[in-house]
Amino acid sequence: QVQLVESGGGLVQAGGSLRLSCAASGRTWSPYTMAWFRQAPGKEREFVAALGWNGRSTYYADSVKGRFTISRDDDKNTLYLQMNSLTPEDTAVYNCAAARLPYSSTADYSGPASFAYWGQGTQVTVSS
Repeated sequence: QVQLVESGGGLVQAGGSLRLSCAASGRTWSPYTMAWFRQAPGKEREFVAALGWNGRSTYYADSVKGRFTISRDDDKNTLYLQMNSLTPEDTAVYNCAAARLPYSSTADYSGPASFAYWGQGTQVTVSS
């Protein structure tokens, strides 16, 4: 059974840092792109970052470039999101996702349609 479980969310002051983790199980993950999305109250789900197989091909939303870093440890089947210089605008539920098909350079990983598996989410709250 495929499962993604996020952890690491919490309450942090503006300017602080958090590291999210996503533990994956149920299949071999290394060939598949994995990503982070977020959804703030009253807003649509938003792409945050994605990472292709073997750590190649990273994608970031403009709003997090230079502040967030996505990484993965395929030996541990774990995806990470290091978040620095957090602002109240980063407050959201963060979900990790795994792609439906093995990595492709032509796929659009900035949208949810490429992802078949989702975690339940972890809350990140940034206070001003």
